[in-house]
Amino acid sequence: MPTQPDFDPQTVHRYFAAECFNKAWEYIDNHNRSAEEDLAMLQTAMTSLWHWTQRADATPANLSVGFWQVSRVFALLGQADNARRFAEASLRLAQGEGPFYIGFAYEALARAEMVAGNRAKMNEYLSKARECADQVEDLEDKEVLVVDIGTIE
Repeated sequence: MPTQPDFDPQTVHRYFAAECFNKAWEYIDNHNRSAEEDLAMLQTAMTSLWHWTQRADATPANLSVGFWQVSRVFALLGQADNARRFAEASLRLAQGEGPFYIGFAYEALARAEMVAGNRAKMNEYLSKARECADQVEDLEDKEVLVVDIGTIE
């Protein structure tokens, strides 16, 4: 058995980090998922994140987004503790990456608290997410963040 693969692992990690991230979004956007699709949604989000962690070119911003997506998936699955855990990791990685990334991490924390039924914490994190959104200079990025924040009830 060869000790080195006959392919470039970094190429594979780049491909699957993006491919699985996008596939997870297909599941996230499907509001009529089956139990099997819920599992596939979690698997693809986790796989994307793992491949990001293996990339030599991964930045804290990239990893923050990966943890944010996994948090979103856990929120959709009704798993508040896991959603919170991955949102907290997203926030740690987002520090120093600008208000767009920090805002999305707070959005994820708010969503986790929404799932947990903790309205006070949810509103606290929503307020922080909105403060960050106000600081985002790129109008398209700002709109993406504001729209996402608006989906939290």
